[in-house]
Amino acid sequence: MRTTTVLALALLLGGCATQADRAAQQQREVDEMIAVYGPACERLGNARDSEQWRSCILALDTRNAVRYRTAPTTTTCFGHRGFFNCSTF
Repeated sequence: MRTTTVLALALLLGGCATQADRAAQQQREVDEMIAVYGPACERLGNARDSEQWRSCILALDTRNAVRYRTAPTTTTCFGHRGFFNCSTF
């Protein structure tokens, strides 16, 4: 029993990402967005490293994220007339 508890705790703590790990992951995602959408935004007439160029990259990434979302969602509501609580997963 003690071994199982220690093993479960080790797995739980081992799965936690540090602040540096999360920052590195975010930087990789930003670099990927720039590599994918940067040239298209430049062809659309936005100067590289301008605020419009950054906004264009974010807009194209958001549009594609919504378009290609494949995860099914479901909405569950409970309550009575006038007082509903709905959750979407």
